[in-house]
Amino acid sequence: MKKSLTFAVVLSCVIANTTVAQKKTTMSAKPKAVTTPKKEVIYQVFTRLFGNKNTTNKPWGTIEENGVGKFNDFTDKALQEIKKLGVTYIWYTGVPHHDVIRDYTKYGISNDDPDVVKGRAGSPYAVKDYYNVNPDLAVNPAKRLEEFEALIARSHKNGLKVIIDIVPNHIARNYHSLSNPTGVRDFGADDNTAVEYDKNNNFYYIPGKAFEVPTSDSYKPLNGEKNSLIDGKFSEFPAKWTGNGSRLAKPDINDWYETVKVNYGIKPDGSKDFPELPAGYDTKDYKAHFVYWQDKEVPSSWKKFLDITLYWTAKGVDGFRYDMAEMVPYEFWSYMNSSIKMKNPNAMLIAEVYNPKEYRNYIKLGKMDYLYDKVETYDHLKAIIQGNAMPDPLSDIQMGMADIDHHMLHFLDNHDEQRLASKDFAGLPEKGKPLMVYSATMGTSPTMIYFGQEVGEAGTIDGGFGKPTRTSIFDYVGVPNHQRWMNEGKFDGGQLTKPEKDLRYFYSRLLNFTLTSSALTGKFQEIQTINRNKTKGYNSGIYSYVRWSASEKLIVVINFSWVTSSKFELHVPTDILKTWNVKDGLYTIKEQLYGSVAQLKVEKGEGTIQLTVRPSESLLFRVP
Repeated sequence: MKKSLTFAVVLSCVIANTTVAQKKTTMSAKPKAVTTPKKEVIYQVFTRLFGNKNTTNKPWGTIEENGVGKFNDFTDKALQEIKKLGVTYIWYTGVPHHDVIRDYTKYGISNDDPDVVKGRAGSPYAVKDYYNVNPDLAVNPAKRLEEFEALIARSHKNGLKVIIDIVPNHIARNYHSLSNPTGVRDFGADDNTAVEYDKNNNFYYIPGKAFEVPTSDSYKPLNGEKNSLIDGKFSEFPAKWTGNGSRLAKPDINDWYETVKVNYGIKPDGSKDFPELPAGYDTKDYKAHFVYWQDKEVPSSWKKFLDITLYWTAKGVDGFRYDMAEMVPYEFWSYMNSSIKMKNPNAMLIAEVYNPKEYRNYIKLGKMDYLYDKVETYDHLKAIIQGNAMPDPLSDIQMGMADIDHHMLHFLDNHDEQRLASKDFAGLPEKGKPLMVYSATMGTSPTMIYFGQEVGEAGTIDGGFGKPTRTSIFDYVGVPNHQRWMNEGKFDGGQLTKPEKDLRYFYSRLLNFTLTSSALTGKFQEIQTINRNKTKGYNSGIYSYVRWSASEKLIVVINFSWVTSSKFELHVPTDILKTWNVKDGLYTIKEQLYGSVAQLKVEKGEGTIQLTVRPSESLLFRVP
């Protein structure tokens, strides 16, 4: 939930940089068989938009006007087609029950106050009940949890593992669970509200002051529509700190005012009110971390979120994506993630972290599997395609993260970011192809795509609260390019244009190749520097590198330029060919995406390939 609105965040912990080496492996059918590492591919879907067939797209439109997708829209056919795209995990975004502006009182669900809800469909990151799911997503809201459980089972049947969101830093201002398991108390139910802070309070308070709804001349709830609950008031006494850390009883309109911050035992002065991990735990596995916490007294909020994640783990959820993880202390992550891994050692745990100085802390001490590679790789790729940077610094970025390469999740599109094909990013979906090849092949870590990306969705819809270049997560809208692929529920691409079909074919070829290529789980070395220094015609948009394992050798050449073809003699350095044990001679090498061939000439230990690389083209050559 990286907000587009401005906010102030004080990180709760700063510790020394350390490193870890973890491997993600595939389960073998035979218990004693040797496992082989492989790439994973995550397909993020915004669940309420995926199956929506309605194309009205009225700003601030209701469900009746604009439609909504359901769990049941993920049919066997839909899931099979996602699997065929080259996907191994599906991240169902927006599943936990969050605030929505819709009357579900006949199901025992209280109405949500538009004064503290963003949009009409509500933010999926303002969770109201962690033990149930969004009623909008169910055909029968009374059976909404059962419908999601059926979707988990259906996903597994079709060979896909399931990820959902957990938002530990904040919850909806009006959090109230109707579905708490026996013995589970709501957040804040046992808090001492007379004090600003107590270790076992779930929230921070502003004693003696009532919460005041923020005001703005430019924003009105539901765009000014009349609603019996819109009165500029929300009953909360004493006021709580707001989700982004604001300590004002009346937060700013740009604060996360629809949420309240969860207290993890960080005192208002920033000091920690819980045990810290001893020196050396950066090198210990999750089992040692689990043992460490068994006899420790931890804050109430730690226990509540652990209970929540184990509840969903028991229902078959295979992993979690943690929203704004760096706003929560890494000791908590050690406590919770080690417990999850004890239940499911293969659980995939992904953290939204944007501070590169903290990456190793959250991997080694927080026991995260993967972090967003947003601030370095993603940001630089965006700058390249917009003409604001050269590709050469990618080498330094990759070298700087070499020790944590396997833990850095690569993506170009997600619910927070501008669509890859949008006018403010690549501008055209085809211009994003070289970025996608680099993201998918430069490291050993998973690749993630966002639904609609593979058919060029450009995020042009004004949903109301959510504005263009992103696909709104706050409104009831349709997703045009995706709807053409969905083809009224046939999920056969029947309405796609030829360029959209071609683009999806490209994604399918690329992603499926990453799943089977052992070289992409092996070593990386750039050959950019030698070619930039000695190769004529090696234009500024070209970038090249090699990947290899014991059984596969790849040469990757990418043209980030949309307008310029490059014709040149690519040099493959002597040290690479010696490592690969490639002798002098002439070798036919085959391109792995579209099947063209070229000749690798090795003479006196150095290799050359005569190449013409068209605009936005990428070449992945396998060396015999």
